[in-house]
Amino acid sequence: MSAASWRAHFTFNKYTSIAARATREVLKEEQRATAERRGYMALRYQEWKEGKAGDNVNMAEAEKKQQQ
Repeated sequence: MSAASWRAHFTFNKYTSIAARATREVLKEEQRATAERRGYMALRYQEWKEGKAGDNVNMAEAEKKQQQ
């Protein structure tokens, strides 16, 4: 089996995501919380209609509003 056999099943981003999650899971609670905050990424998107930009939406902020 070659060292890059993961390529047959995952994209590189998926592979690194799985490896990062496995690494965070073995940390002690305090270090795990810090690592999870550092690993969190916020997605932003903007819809375009008829050649004009819509509002810029931050998914992290939208998710927080829904939880409240």
